Amino acid sequence: MAKLKVNEAVVKKTAARCRERGIVIPTFAQMADPTKAPESVKKRLKGVGLWDIDPVNLFRITWKNDPKTGQYGGVNFVEIPRELSGVDARIIGIVGKYFPTGAHKVGAAFGCLAPRLVTGEFDPSTQKAVWPSTGNYCRGGAFDCAVLACTPVAILPKEMSQERFDWLKSIGAEVIATPGCESNVKEIYDECWRIRKNRKDCVIFNQFEEFGNPTWHYHVTATAIEEVFAGLKGKKRLAGYVSATGSAGTIGAGDRLKKDFPGVKIAAVEALQCPTLLLNGFGGHRIEGIGDKHIPWVHNVRNTDMVVAVDDEDTMRLLRAFNEPAGRKMLKKEGLKDAFIDQLPLLGISSICNTLAAIKMAKHYELGKDDVIFTIFTDSAEMYGSRLKELTDELGAYNETQALVDLERRMRGAGRDNLRELGYWDRKALHNLKYFTWVEQQGKTSEELNALWAPEFWDETFSQVAEYDRLIDEFNARTGLLKETAKH
Repeated sequence: MAKLKVNEAVVKKTAARCRERGIVIPTFAQMADPTKAPESVKKRLKGVGLWDIDPVNLFRITWKNDPKTGQYGGVNFVEIPRELSGVDARIIGIVGKYFPTGAHKVGAAFGCLAPRLVTGEFDPSTQKAVWPSTGNYCRGGAFDCAVLACTPVAILPKEMSQERFDWLKSIGAEVIATPGCESNVKEIYDECWRIRKNRKDCVIFNQFEEFGNPTWHYHVTATAIEEVFAGLKGKKRLAGYVSATGSAGTIGAGDRLKKDFPGVKIAAVEALQCPTLLLNGFGGHRIEGIGDKHIPWVHNVRNTDMVVAVDDEDTMRLLRAFNEPAGRKMLKKEGLKDAFIDQLPLLGISSICNTLAAIKMAKHYELGKDDVIFTIFTDSAEMYGSRLKELTDELGAYNETQALVDLERRMRGAGRDNLRELGYWDRKALHNLKYFTWVEQQGKTSEELNALWAPEFWDETFSQVAEYDRLIDEFNARTGLLKETAKH
């Protein structure tokens, strides 16, 4: 593979900036396996909070943060008991709450930022980083920028939860609220075009088209899933991987899983209220962070086996059941253990959506007790306190009877409706939908679109991580920081 072009002048300046601020850049290999982090970094972590704006927290961009010790541990995950899911298949979600910012999107953002830092395509001393998002990605990008002491510009729909806007403002981000809800991605793209035209000091890191996004998940998220799977006891078969599409970064972990476990089925999840993949449909919904109405450029649709649509009403009702006192009492009466009930706040709205989609997949394929489905618990209920208040204001106080009805109807009663298993030409049809967004609106070419259909394109794209890590190591050597700390 050809070496990436490097702007030496910018890299030299950025390395000097990082030296002044004590910034060491983690490699993709270190994010996948943080035990490979330098010993000096591990020592510094002991006195730094998980969300602190400290350069050492770049080394907490990993699924393996131990929130109790502040050090590294195993992959954080939660298994959904059969008593709750109503299916025999094992459903396991790896947990995003223990990343800096409380969501794994900080990793996807860094996967886009790091290659441009070490090649000189982005100059943090003179340029602002623009993060188009439906929620967590712009928070992750803002965190990365704050560590680098450069200005983040966060673009997100104005109807996203207030917690997101409050946090962005607290970190010093410039916030641009675009019209609509998480479905209104085109409005985000329109704002990007205005910035390209009018603000020459900005570099746009568009997660929907940046290959650093799925590349991070291919090497870091998939590695975490495979590690959890290897550690499971008893007879097991990796049967499925479920991911809400959003920017199509997280579903990129499925490309790696399919390489290593060819029999695994990959499900792309969306809101029933906006069934773009299922029906070429459109609409607004309340499952925050899974923007839609288009096929992201970085979605390798050829590897998607199933489309599953989840009703946003189901996710909101279960958010109450999992977090309000009446719901917790009901769950305990249903035989769920306190230790598990205490973990349920780790599931935010899209995490609940992913869980419901995993149940629907299990029922469709008639999966049994030896089958394991993995999914992602992107963020936690901590980001949705305002939504719970809104639901109480709208629907009144929650009680145990309503909680049990919601559990039986919304989760245990999830069925095989609103899903579609994809054949070859179904996948090709979804791939072709990219034309209308990316070629007609966003400046891509038909030749570029055709190239995305070839498996070799994705193999080459994901293999670039070796070159990224080589450049990151060279960059860190320029700063001299690791060499100096090693002396002490």
